[in-house]
Amino acid sequence: MAETVTNFLQQYVSPELVVFIISMLPILELRGGLIAASLLQIPWQQASVICIIGTILPVPFILLFIKQILKWLQKTKLFSRIAHHFEKKALSKGAEMIEKHPRGMMLALYIFVAIPLPGTGAWTGSLIASFLNLPVKNSFIMIALGCATATVIMLVLAYLIPSFVIG
Repeated sequence: MAETVTNFLQQYVSPELVVFIISMLPILELRGGLIAASLLQIPWQQASVICIIGTILPVPFILLFIKQILKWLQKTKLFSRIAHHFEKKALSKGAEMIEKHPRGMMLALYIFVAIPLPGTGAWTGSLIASFLNLPVKNSFIMIALGCATATVIMLVLAYLIPSFVIG
């Protein structure tokens, strides 16, 4: 998926902007951004900064406004199903795990964002934090730390392992 988006966007914008845009997108986020950066041969140091900024940028807006936006979207015919889907996904993905550990909710949020698996990441973590009414400041810090950890993991997967395989 990251490769398809990369191929499309690179016709119109610089490689760095391609990586930034991909990093901002839900689902792809920094996982897709770092894969795209590797494909575009952007140095890992530069790619890391671009991806973290691109992934973190939407987080405060999601934390502060997503519940109101989803309520509004649920009232429209066109977006009602999508809005319900996002709400259901956020609550089913990580909310159960996080709610089971009230003392460790912030740690659970960090771990949820840090492990770069499909369905986890800054967008879903922000949705979960918002729906569970977790403190915005603490949630932002844990999501940012989770993104930094996911970046390290993805750097190994996107840059280090392919260089061993290719030679």
